Amino acid sequence: MKTVVGIRKFEESLQRSAGSGDNWHMTWARDDRQYLVLGDGKGWPDVAGFTGQTYHTRVYGLNGDPPDLKFEHLHGYPDLVSGEKPQKNRYYGASVLAIDDCIYHFLSVPNRPSDPPEPRFVGTKLIFSSDNGHSWKNQDGTPVCWEEWTQRNRENMVFLNEPGEAFSLVTLLQMGRNYEHNKDGYVYAYAPNGNCEGTMDQLVMFRVLQGKILDRSAYEFFVSCNQDGSAHWSKDINDRGVVHAFPQCRWAWTCWRPSVVYNAPLGVFMMVNWGMGHSADGTWFGKPGYLGFWLAEQPWGPWRQVHEETEWTPLGDLQAQAYQPQISPKWIARDGRSFWLVFTDFQLVDGEHPYYCFNYQKFEILTE
Repeated sequence: MKTVVGIRKFEESLQRSAGSGDNWHMTWARDDRQYLVLGDGKGWPDVAGFTGQTYHTRVYGLNGDPPDLKFEHLHGYPDLVSGEKPQKNRYYGASVLAIDDCIYHFLSVPNRPSDPPEPRFVGTKLIFSSDNGHSWKNQDGTPVCWEEWTQRNRENMVFLNEPGEAFSLVTLLQMGRNYEHNKDGYVYAYAPNGNCEGTMDQLVMFRVLQGKILDRSAYEFFVSCNQDGSAHWSKDINDRGVVHAFPQCRWAWTCWRPSVVYNAPLGVFMMVNWGMGHSADGTWFGKPGYLGFWLAEQPWGPWRQVHEETEWTPLGDLQAQAYQPQISPKWIARDGRSFWLVFTDFQLVDGEHPYYCFNYQKFEILTE
């Protein structure tokens, strides 16, 4: 097997959609559609069902391949509208996974309704659809309820106020269409180990059998690697170990939430992650951020870095404020040698954020 030695982006392949939003967690369903999580945006004006409202979170369908994309409003997804007064609740869509007719969706739970000072995510809510997004239920099977701040507890949140506030930004491993490349029956998930310097750049993970995703008691947490390369797991979250450590820099509390996919043609797991650029006074997006890619032969690593940009500047734009990269699980070439990366760019141009949208760019995997 050839060894991956690097990753190169095709600069001029960059495309930007006409909608608004960010984060863009993605999964590839059995019907060949991708499901796409929008955060803090209005979506696409030319999509049927467009309301003009700004949503904290919404899930869309996505058909097609670059550059011919068709976005689809999922009418059954319960509204999470931004700007409501008073702010009764707030959730932000994190990772999503499609298996058969089910869609599992994890949402991050912030600690308070207001913005700074010191906002952070402290837990995770899990909802699901058993009919391809037409209707949605809570983890316990009841219709989705967006619990208000004082109503959240360990019974209705899959994670809440865990040690170090770990697992409040969940990423699910994507393994092909309908999770078809998985062989051991487990779903794997990753998250930062906390919300402060020294823990948020640490990656932790859990696994759960596919038929037990809704059962929190069935979750097993990565502890360590065994000498034979296998992993040791525990059902006690306090036993969790660090899977990987990212560069120790001053990043915002939303950073280091990775995107992880399995590249079946090459037989490797691919991870991309980012860090937000700060100005000297600590202002968010004060300069271009960080972009890195890592590869592994197992979901738990060890992870080997193959690409790094300490200043992530798509198209060489020094004003870029790119963030939250996602590898599309569907848009990996048949030979595994290229893929498309999706992200958002927060830079301000003439008082507007024209690139605060679904941006996508092609990358090549270099081997020898």
